[in-house]
Amino acid sequence: MKPTRGRDLVALAAFAAAVTWILVRSFYGSLPPVSVFAGASLYPVAAIELILAFVIRSRVDEHRIGADRHQLHPITAARAVALAKASSLVGAASAGVWFGLLVYLLPARSSVDAAQQDTAGTLVGLIGGILLVAAAMWLEHCCKTPDEPPDEPAM
Repeated sequence: MKPTRGRDLVALAAFAAAVTWILVRSFYGSLPPVSVFAGASLYPVAAIELILAFVIRSRVDEHRIGADRHQLHPITAARAVALAKASSLVGAASAGVWFGLLVYLLPARSSVDAAQQDTAGTLVGLIGGILLVAAAMWLEHCCKTPDEPPDEPAM
């Protein structure tokens, strides 16, 4: 599996932002209000992934990888990488959606009361998406195998 590339996440976020902005321009009047808790579900997932990253990193640094009960099983590390890759995509898409909504709301704040009220919830969601991407990228980084020392040259 290849590492997640930042440019792919940025492209996904930009695409989601553009689509959201176009849709919100057309349908903002029929959307429900954005609660502050709307994007808050991303925070616990980011926290769990951050904790998991530090646990995996400590096991890898201590060379406690294997099938023993007190070791990190390689399949568990592979599952963590899959979780990190999926979460980084979800976080990037979410951040893009929240950013697209924010781009629409900021200019409308002076003339539309609902836009001013929706801004706080939108910022909470945007920050949650960014934090999820950061935690997922850190988890993916922590799951890398340690660099093996180079072989001694034969004399």
